Amino acid sequence: MNNSVAIVTGASQGIGRSTAIRLAKDFRVIVLVARNGDALGDVSEAVRTAGAEPLNIALDLSLLDSPDTVIKTTVERYGRIDAVLNIAGAVPQIDLFEMTDQQWNAGMELKLHGARRLTIQAWGELKKTQGSVVFMSGSAALDPKPAFAAVATTNAAIIAMAKAFAEQGIKDGVQVNSVVPGAVMTGRRRSFLEKWALAHNMSVEEATKQFPEEVGISRYGQPEEIAELMAFMVSPAAKWMTGTSVRMDGGEIKGI
Repeated sequence: MNNSVAIVTGASQGIGRSTAIRLAKDFRVIVLVARNGDALGDVSEAVRTAGAEPLNIALDLSLLDSPDTVIKTTVERYGRIDAVLNIAGAVPQIDLFEMTDQQWNAGMELKLHGARRLTIQAWGELKKTQGSVVFMSGSAALDPKPAFAAVATTNAAIIAMAKAFAEQGIKDGVQVNSVVPGAVMTGRRRSFLEKWALAHNMSVEEATKQFPEEVGISRYGQPEEIAELMAFMVSPAAKWMTGTSVRMDGGEIKGI
């Protein structure tokens, strides 16, 4: 992929950051997209060290014109797009009966609609390169609970949306898949554990140890593990994989 260009959203932290750095081994350019421009500086240096040219674009993909800006900036600079990895977005973990419409919609606007708009804007370029798209979902989609209703609904919608894009991609030569990670130890996971500890009247250390047992896994996943999966999914070796939702959750989801 000597001349290839990958766009990674949510690149400032967590899985997005690890994925951007991992892809630097395989792509010539990594376009780093996130709301936190300051945090992108560190990621940019890591991408450069790993062997790729970084391009930082700091903006909010929940805004209607942001996806168009990302695509135009990338194409004007490099003339092509080979992969889009939609990782940005965090949906509030608020109880179903307490969440307001504004909170529900805000979570969907970035993770679901932002990814949808970006993919549509990139589609013409991806057709030219016979490129790849990966959407980030999550295990709550397959195991909805009242406290994770908005998370589960958004993640389930992403899986369905990815499948719809994949059907069009079969005609247009664009590969589309989704990833369904489980409990990965990121900054957001640590924030969740702090709230979980408070709700269960225990220390954060106790909660961190007990949560894997609660959901039936041996340990937390690491962002680098999900990054390796995503790198494979946009590699030549996985080119016949399309319309697929791949779980990587340490066995958290017990159903088939």
